[in-house]
Amino acid sequence: MERYFDRVAKESLVMEQWKKVDELKELGVNPFGHKFDKKYMVGDILTHTPEENLIYKTAGRIMAYRGKGKAVFAHIEDRSGRIQVYLRQDALGEQVFEVVKKIGVGDIIGVEGEIFITKTGELTLRASSLELLSKNLRALPEKFHGLTDVETRYRKRYVDLIMNKDVRDTFIKRTQIISGIREILDNKGFLEVETPLMHPILGGAAARPFITHHNTLDMDLYMRIAPELYLKRLIVGGLERVYELGRNFRNEGMDTRHNPEFTMIEMYQAYADYTDMMDLAEEIITTLAKKVLGTTTVEYNGKTLVLENFKRVHMVDLIKEITGVDFWNKDMTFEEAKALAKEHHVEVAPHMNTVGHVVNQFFEEKCEETIVQPTFVYGHPVEISPLSKRNEEDPRFTDRFELFIDAREYANAFSELQDPADQRGRFEDQVEEAERGNDEATPVIDDDFVEALEYGLPPTGGMGIGVDRLIMLLTQSESIRDVLLFPQMKPTK
Repeated sequence: MERYFDRVAKESLVMEQWKKVDELKELGVNPFGHKFDKKYMVGDILTHTPEENLIYKTAGRIMAYRGKGKAVFAHIEDRSGRIQVYLRQDALGEQVFEVVKKIGVGDIIGVEGEIFITKTGELTLRASSLELLSKNLRALPEKFHGLTDVETRYRKRYVDLIMNKDVRDTFIKRTQIISGIREILDNKGFLEVETPLMHPILGGAAARPFITHHNTLDMDLYMRIAPELYLKRLIVGGLERVYELGRNFRNEGMDTRHNPEFTMIEMYQAYADYTDMMDLAEEIITTLAKKVLGTTTVEYNGKTLVLENFKRVHMVDLIKEITGVDFWNKDMTFEEAKALAKEHHVEVAPHMNTVGHVVNQFFEEKCEETIVQPTFVYGHPVEISPLSKRNEEDPRFTDRFELFIDAREYANAFSELQDPADQRGRFEDQVEEAERGNDEATPVIDDDFVEALEYGLPPTGGMGIGVDRLIMLLTQSESIRDVLLFPQMKPTK
């Protein structure tokens, strides 16, 4: 306790509030109360009328406090809404009203009473009893301007949630969206499963990992960048339809779309393919838009987006449409493709040594930014799709798609590669690419996964959806930090 008071001694407002704590204790009142039997949420009370003659028992934080003498008006707020409370000495008694005189904005109280309509037409709870449940010791931000500093909002999310109703609404919608995803998949017979967060071998996506160390085993482990390889093992094992909704970790840049830890859902369905995943992705997003927003039309980043009837286009066709370059030519050499890249100012990194790499670079640099309405771009080159099944008609490409909306990727899916020999070869290619300098390529071969395929993986469609990014879209949030309760922040000095 002494160390605590040494720390806050220079904060005069906090120390002033501690004086009130002592005064409350002198009155025999515990400033940090115990259990309160809250019967009603504030939002529920607001749906009632005085004619119902009910007694309401509720609790919340005081967000406004005014009055003097023997009557006080306060507004209390909980997750569901805000209501005015009328506190009179003759209704509460002199002893309780002494407590009323020592409470204020930020304190948490429990009240009980009937409701009535004031002369100004406001529904108000007339308190017949009051309990102080927790004394606030710090001044809340000024009510007219609220908490607007972005850094403070992210670092002190608890204050952000107190002051900004829109922020609370965003995270309530986040919960609705996540539960909605689960409901859709559960109703389709998918099983929610859990796989390891720490992996002995890096794999499942192209990304740089976080590395940790297990002392007892004396071995390094990777925080998972994707659960894919474990989930496909479960399909081999006969679970047929599985999904996992949880955190992944990627040791990469931070910006408005990326946080080092983020939420994804991955799902796998036996006896399906990537076209079934297209149908499922569209159903999930359209259903959630209707559930959360009541419409499939969203205003986002200054654009009107329609979240239904998604377009489907092959990557090569889109490149041809945007740039005029035709990569359908099966006789094109890498040198010819590289020359086209130079002509169109498309960068080809040293580790990229195939036509497929150039095709993907053309798409990423020339086409992604042109996509506005929801579009499934399919037919990714084999070289950048180490876990995807080859297309039967043109094995240079895979049965894979990415879903783009307003130039952002929302989903990645494919028909899963079943052939263990082909998979082993793709892993070997990834190791070579890592040696050539691609720090996102998988540098080790997962022999156990290859062995799992030898037991027989049924034809399978698999898909991952970036949950945080989807929530950004459905809540019209500009930054991923706006939809994460506690985003990663740079340390303060």
